[in-house]
Amino acid sequence: MNESKKTALTAVEALEDKKAIDVRILDIEKVSTLADYFLIASGSNRNQVQAMADNVEETLGRQGISPKQIEGYQNANWILMDYGDVVIHLFDEENRLFYDLERIWRDGKAIAKCDLEK
Repeated sequence: MNESKKTALTAVEALEDKKAIDVRILDIEKVSTLADYFLIASGSNRNQVQAMADNVEETLGRQGISPKQIEGYQNANWILMDYGDVVIHLFDEENRLFYDLERIWRDGKAIAKCDLEK
């Protein structure tokens, strides 16, 4: 398993631990040089979105993986966590609908968690 897959899988599991809503994994490796994977998830309120971000950062940090940048943590309506080959977008439900990244990045391939485990 390559490093970006491993990072994405660990992040998905960390999001699931905090009851993230509708976690989506987009494989964008063939359509963008930005990253290999986009992870998109929602939380029902500000505290949950921040808890999701905290858990991802802590879980990946224990594996020695640090974010290049984290944006939007204070407001928590859209937190962007840049881990290089894996970019994580955490939204409150309203902003996820408004920005609709799944539509914008529809050229990427939606994959399931089990695809990362291979």
